[in-house]
Amino acid sequence: MNQPPKSFISFPGKTHLIRTDDELVSVDFGAVKEMGFETETRPSFRKDEVYRVALLQLATDTDAYLVRLQHVTQYHVIKNIFENREVLKVGVSISHDLKQLQKMFKFEPQGFVELQNFAKAKGVQNMGLKGMTEEVLQAALTKGPKLTNWEASVLTPQQLMYAATDAWIGLTLYRALAQVPQKV
Repeated sequence: MNQPPKSFISFPGKTHLIRTDDELVSVDFGAVKEMGFETETRPSFRKDEVYRVALLQLATDTDAYLVRLQHVTQYHVIKNIFENREVLKVGVSISHDLKQLQKMFKFEPQGFVELQNFAKAKGVQNMGLKGMTEEVLQAALTKGPKLTNWEASVLTPQQLMYAATDAWIGLTLYRALAQVPQKV
């Protein structure tokens, strides 16, 4: 049986590209209680080639904050969010992301939700963001820019939309799944 093509979903809000400490310090996260969380790292194609996290993505329903980590040093702003148990931070495969970020600055993660665990408890079969988006929201998620250079001096509009969507979709999926009864 042929399935109708799924429409692509993308972040509908405003994207804030943060490239300096002044821009980072000026962001007001005070009223935020829930956000999607993701990171991007330059892909490596050789065995012992490892790169630091290049981009931190935090998204609410209306705003996506894309922090170019190689350009900032005021990590206390990020640390305050990461250590605030009152702010829910939702993402997929977050333990690796958190470990990589802890190599850059020290923090004690509080209020993080691993979406894969939450989704599994709700009976979801597909555990990646792309698969979860298809299964839960009946929408498609592009993964095109995933393997691009996140350390490039200028990020393309496609990279920015991908990064904003990747963080936002985690929060969107979490909210959709919160409406689903727990599997017994």
